[in-house]
Amino acid sequence: MFLKNFSTGIMVLVLTIGIFFAGTTVVFAQDQDTTFDDIEFTEMVADTTFASDSAAVVASDSTSADSSVVKAEAAKAGATVEKAEQKKNLWETFIAGLVGGFLAFLMPCIFPMVPLTISYFTKKAGSKGKGTGLALIYGLSIIVIYVAFGLLITVLFGSAGLNALSSSGLFNFFFFILLVVFAISFFGAFEITLPSSFVNKIDQKADNSKGLGGIFFMAASLALVSFSCTGPIIGTLLVDASSKGELLAPAIGMFGFALALSLPFTLSAIFPGFLSSMPKSGGWLNSVKVCLGFLELALALKFLSAADLVWHWEWFDREVFLVLWIVIFVLMGIYLLGKLKFAHDSDLPYVSVPRLFLAILSFSFAMYMVPGLWGAPVSVLSGLAPPMNTQDFILSNGGGTAGSRSAEGFPASVKYSDVLHAPVGFHPFFELEEGLEYAKKVNKPILLDFTGHACVNCRKMEDNVWIKPEVKNLINDKYVLIQLYVDERTVKMPAEKVHFSDILKRKTDDLGYWNLDFQATKYGSNAQPYYVLVDHDLNTLVKPQGAIFDVAEYAAYLKSGVDAFEAKK
Repeated sequence: MFLKNFSTGIMVLVLTIGIFFAGTTVVFAQDQDTTFDDIEFTEMVADTTFASDSAAVVASDSTSADSSVVKAEAAKAGATVEKAEQKKNLWETFIAGLVGGFLAFLMPCIFPMVPLTISYFTKKAGSKGKGTGLALIYGLSIIVIYVAFGLLITVLFGSAGLNALSSSGLFNFFFFILLVVFAISFFGAFEITLPSSFVNKIDQKADNSKGLGGIFFMAASLALVSFSCTGPIIGTLLVDASSKGELLAPAIGMFGFALALSLPFTLSAIFPGFLSSMPKSGGWLNSVKVCLGFLELALALKFLSAADLVWHWEWFDREVFLVLWIVIFVLMGIYLLGKLKFAHDSDLPYVSVPRLFLAILSFSFAMYMVPGLWGAPVSVLSGLAPPMNTQDFILSNGGGTAGSRSAEGFPASVKYSDVLHAPVGFHPFFELEEGLEYAKKVNKPILLDFTGHACVNCRKMEDNVWIKPEVKNLINDKYVLIQLYVDERTVKMPAEKVHFSDILKRKTDDLGYWNLDFQATKYGSNAQPYYVLVDHDLNTLVKPQGAIFDVAEYAAYLKSGVDAFEAKK
């Protein structure tokens, strides 16, 4: 009995931790770099319609053969970085799908169906070999159904529509509400079901159809009947995949989900011993479901934070986020100890060892976040929690939240600082022309940071890499930092700066679209974060880079830019 409980608990523990850290696809690794995949970078020509001071710089820059070479090289470098980021994002989405599929398999709607399904295949086939073949077809049918659903999302929204999801305050708030509804469903308040008439028709086709058609409709029936359990997991996965902006992300996520969901059915048919080694159904299935409800509730707050940043509400700050997460994980620990009970929970006569360790893990994570209320980094939440500049009180560094203004001649207030806020310990400009003018005045190279409010990797870089002394000192002492937000919609551009972007297929009527068009036109990239080290003519000093989470490597990158700038003097 102990071994069975222990193996079950370990399975639940691994998969629960998996969904939490694949909330790095759903959360930490959510490496959500805003991209516009349907943009094609073919010929890099400066947009001479830029009616601004920088337009003169860009236009004059495009008149020389040398600058054309630099621009072409930058475009090539941008394409390389972008492809690497896209590949990374798709792999993360696939892994998140796998984790979600294994978790869905443990749901009360699916797990008890495995013995019945395998028994049906064996009896219908008449032999083990044919039963295995039917199980393989069944598994492939599950994959086809879910991948088709992912492709449907892509067709409906398109790559541009998917990108809008990641940077839109409205969609982020909608995702927040959606995940809260999913969490409430997992807690047992109600079930998310499809129309019974539709489900019954598919089930009837599965009974009446023969051959491959019957197997396919059996798989479709499983997908529909189990929707009350799998719907929230699928919804969370699709929300995350869509927010990455990758065209194939929904289909890749669904492929991983379906592969993980179909594997146990197929393995049970091929290896009968696998079925007998699986734990028996019981109340622990609902416990997994409730724990996922707590995680869904925690993940929902990430999207509320993104909406707050995009819309500049400035009330959902870092402390509020951390307090809610601490409460959620404390309640999850109390639930695992059996002190909190929901409607569909079975009586818990004793606390098993696996539940105890899971409770310890939940309480420990809650305690880990407590110092963050006074400004501790809480690096595990980097990119997920609101940025440090939303913190009302920071115990270290004298409690200040603004970057240093000790640099010679640095203005007391920079343009757009009433809307955009500096990372703690830094003093950036938020407008290209103002930063460029200051860089010429102090004769320093420029660090162009193409960033976004909803960009997870941007926050991870600021929270984990930029704060390190070797990086922070280089940025503050050797560079002029210009942060160009590509998803800032509240700052409207003056009429003389608005122009039609051939790349974005729209007018650059706000600061975000203007910055994005400048990044794509000048440097051939649309990914964030994107770091470009440039001289006073906006020519690249070294190859641009995306997120570099190795501190030494990123510091070396910054040093190489300084050396290149000094060599050009």
